[in-house]
Amino acid sequence: MNKVILMGRLAKDPEIRYTQGGAPMCVARFTLAVERRFKKEGEPDADFIFCVAFRHTAEFMERYIKKGMQVSLCGSISVRSYDDNNGQRKWSTEVIADEVNFAESRAAFEARAAKGGNDYSSMPSAPPQPVSPEFKAITESIDEDDDLPF
Repeated sequence: MNKVILMGRLAKDPEIRYTQGGAPMCVARFTLAVERRFKKEGEPDADFIFCVAFRHTAEFMERYIKKGMQVSLCGSISVRSYDDNNGQRKWSTEVIADEVNFAESRAAFEARAAKGGNDYSSMPSAPPQPVSPEFKAITESIDEDDDLPF
């Protein structure tokens, strides 16, 4: 199975192109900066992952997604090879994004951009969401033999 799920920020605005031919297709190429879970001294804080989206997903990115926005994506890894101008075999790995979604509100993005951009430590945390009335907190421990409350 080849399935990738990523969340990160766009390193720059997506590069948008349309294919030539009878039915032009939108193609968006972009780099996603994904923060590393564990960081060592002197190593980068993020991995920069090359991604590409096609058709409706690319058109969505063209309209709504720009540098610095936090997005989540689902897709697959694609590895391909090609020969460069010197005849040397080169390999390229990228994520083919099937779905791209907002991972932060517009207000949070604009507030962070107004403060100077990519300082992640200054981002306001999201307010706690109200608990739905259909759900109630479990205040006691549950043993294996107990009935579950749902």
